[in-house]
Amino acid sequence: MRLKPEQLAAALKKGPAPVYVVSGDEPLLVDEAAAQIREALRGQGVGERRAFEAGAGFGWAEWLAGFDSLSLFAERRLVELRLPTGKPGVEGGKALEAWCANPPAETFLLVLLPRLDRAGQSAKWFAALERAGAVVTPYPPGLEQLPAWIGERLARHGLKADRETLAWLAARVEGNLLAAHQEIEKLALLLPPGPVGLAQAREAVTDVARYDVGDLAEALLRQDPVRYCRILDGLRAEGEGAPLVLWVLANEIRTLYRLAAGLARGETLAALYGQMRIWESRQAQLGRALKRLTLAQLARALGQAARADRAAKGLAREDAWELMRQTGLGLMGPARATINRPL
Repeated sequence: MRLKPEQLAAALKKGPAPVYVVSGDEPLLVDEAAAQIREALRGQGVGERRAFEAGAGFGWAEWLAGFDSLSLFAERRLVELRLPTGKPGVEGGKALEAWCANPPAETFLLVLLPRLDRAGQSAKWFAALERAGAVVTPYPPGLEQLPAWIGERLARHGLKADRETLAWLAARVEGNLLAAHQEIEKLALLLPPGPVGLAQAREAVTDVARYDVGDLAEALLRQDPVRYCRILDGLRAEGEGAPLVLWVLANEIRTLYRLAAGLARGETLAALYGQMRIWESRQAQLGRALKRLTLAQLARALGQAARADRAAKGLAREDAWELMRQTGLGLMGPARATINRPL
């Protein structure tokens, strides 16, 4: 059975399942779901908790054999198993399948693992876990959902912020939910219940946003120059290498150029997406970008990216980061290209 995080509380009230799996890449959300399961099981009389981490060399046979017998007077127990790689291997997979086929008496299993790809979710051991209990996969909120997520968390403390304040907070904690949680807790300690103004938020909140290189390409496609500049500066401050950032940026521009060139030859977007193996999740953004960009603009941008590449390799006396800024802003329209730094 698969559950959305918001369905977990209701499912736990109906009674505990013998097996729970929490799979995700956001530590805060995984930990919160696990804590919710632990608390519910404690309410069901589960008094013992044993935790294991299945790293390299983990003794799966010994682990499974250790739960074969249970004293008549022993407490109900929770066994937590963390799989850091999400891959138990052949022996581990068989051990998990054996557990699900014959769960130890009065014992609940909680498996914590990173988000699995399609192949991982199709594995026999994962299917056995899903059949035996419940799988919860918490996804972090996207950029558009982050203000609402922050607002809901503030409301738990009796705090309420307007749209402008929530947008400002989201920009300061993007990509770092654990830090976002800490900042919300800080606001709850510093402020009494009630409205939270932008000035109060500015005074209390530290800029803890973390960006991935892929966020830069997303900002480019969304035509968001302020966020584009903020991400670029954030990556530079975090010590990200200019060649990697440039590779991602140039690859996105190259994709757009190939699509635009195909359209100029009379091909359809659907055919081009298929030829270039572009996922459906990216097609809408690319399609919108192509409506406002010309083949000539994209060719110029590729030329600028080549200049930035030479600068990044020390072959030109230019700042590769500034060239990347100019390249991205140049694709967002002449009026927007005057923006030099994020607000």
